Amino acid sequence: MTSIPFVDLASQHAEVAAEVEAGIAAVFAATAFVDGPPVADFEHQYAEFVGVEHCVGVANGTDALELALRAAGVGPGGEVVIPANTFVATAEAVSRIGAVPVPVDVDDQRLLLDPAAVEVAITDRTQAVVAVHLFGQLAPMDRLAEVCEAAGVALVEDAAQSQGARHAGRGSGGLALVGATSFYPGKNLGAAGDAGAVTTDDATIAAELRRLRNHGSSVRYVHDVIGMNSRLDTIQAVYLRAKLDRLEKWNELRVRAAARYDSLLTDVGGVRRPLLGAEGEHVWHLYVVRVAERDRVLAELGRAGVGAGIHYPYPVHRTGAYAHLGLGPGTAPVAEAAAEEILSLPMHPHLTEAMQDRVVDVLAAAVEAHPERNHA
Repeated sequence: MTSIPFVDLASQHAEVAAEVEAGIAAVFAATAFVDGPPVADFEHQYAEFVGVEHCVGVANGTDALELALRAAGVGPGGEVVIPANTFVATAEAVSRIGAVPVPVDVDDQRLLLDPAAVEVAITDRTQAVVAVHLFGQLAPMDRLAEVCEAAGVALVEDAAQSQGARHAGRGSGGLALVGATSFYPGKNLGAAGDAGAVTTDDATIAAELRRLRNHGSSVRYVHDVIGMNSRLDTIQAVYLRAKLDRLEKWNELRVRAAARYDSLLTDVGGVRRPLLGAEGEHVWHLYVVRVAERDRVLAELGRAGVGAGIHYPYPVHRTGAYAHLGLGPGTAPVAEAAAEEILSLPMHPHLTEAMQDRVVDVLAAAVEAHPERNHA
């Protein structure tokens, strides 16, 4: 039996291999290993793709979010409101500044940051709100912008899972004061290792970002602030530039696969499908369903050779790293309930119809093995 991969980086690489090899050879010929021309080229092209004036490449997505928050004015002791349902890096970026993450609940339909919960959580110590575009869908940016503007706090995007998603003509990473993204290999736009970027229309913020990523220096050996060493690697820029040319096509294939999953799962009892039609254009970084007895179902998928995952098994406030916040069960009931049920199915541009048929057959058999326990 042939296994079905959760992601298929090999097929993506095959499409860009020749172009990447030529680009890397040029880098080595020029020995332009740090801040080589491919970095500026990629930054320009990605800014144009997002629809913003500035893109600042950095070493990884966590650095990108930390730098975005710092440039937006977040400092030690401040509070930053984040969704409870997110990867821990969202909270880590806040903590690394010396600020305090404030996890709040998400909506039950799309598991995105709930503006009503944000509104309640904002205090006079709040310095920013991080809107996480989870699974490839955009957070409710219009409403969040209204809440943040009324409170006088910065709105920052965590766009790590949503390269190519758009709303009202603007791309993910271009819908707030500043946006941060990750190019971790499995993302819609993935590097050959760690990489990230920060995007903004604000020239002052862009200049500050470039200074902060380069040891707090905008002039060689003049260090005005404490920064970090977080530059986009030239080799990664070569790889990302080649993939960027194909991103729209790959996203279209993801959208097509998601629509087909939705159709195939319509009559499968016990599977709660992701809600289509979120604000803006969804690019389906992940296809996440909800099922009862999730861990058992996941194990059965694995035994049948179907790659699947959980994003994420623990809300931020229920991880050991953030136990010190003192937020117990019931802090974010929607996120806590979802964490017991969410299951990510294989999703990538090279997913075939035959693969999807097999995934759905195995999933249906696993869920229907105990129909009396189904709830979806």
